Amino acid sequence: MGSPGPANIGATASATAFGLRRSLPYLLGSVMGTTAVLIAVAAGLASLLLAQPHLGPALLALSVGYLGYLAYRIATAPPLAVADARAPAPAWSSGFVLAVANPKAYAALGTVFTGTTLGLPTAALDALVKTLVLTVLVVLVQLGWAVAGASFAAALRRPRTSRIVNLGLAAALLVSTVPVLAEHLP
Repeated sequence: MGSPGPANIGATASATAFGLRRSLPYLLGSVMGTTAVLIAVAAGLASLLLAQPHLGPALLALSVGYLGYLAYRIATAPPLAVADARAPAPAWSSGFVLAVANPKAYAALGTVFTGTTLGLPTAALDALVKTLVLTVLVVLVQLGWAVAGASFAAALRRPRTSRIVNLGLAAALLVSTVPVLAEHLP
């Protein structure tokens, strides 16, 4: 949950560029989207959709394409010193879409749900408790990434530093999709 995947990089980038307070709607959307992924995985809906011969690869391609687009936008974003301070911060819907389009989330959460049991009386209770615990963890982790991003904002006002960090975040976003692609490609 804490690795530099799309949701955490988005939280960091938003808080770096717009500050923690202005990024709260985005963070809320990201948490809501990740919770939607948790529910889809817990209910088996993600497995059902991804198992469809044509739908699964199409959804994976759309997700990876969207993450590639976001990596491009991060890599080419102007330094904070150049960015317009009046520009609107990302909306909650941007965080939601990023979280739902994150193929890494489905893979990681699928592993948690299928690879561990809490020893509770029913599978439904086990899934519910995992979903609640992981949702709290998502809130804490993404808030931590956002606080880190906001704390580095002053250093990123230098164009060269900002460019290096933007390229690093974009690369981390792309690299985070490699394990998922490797798992699904022949």
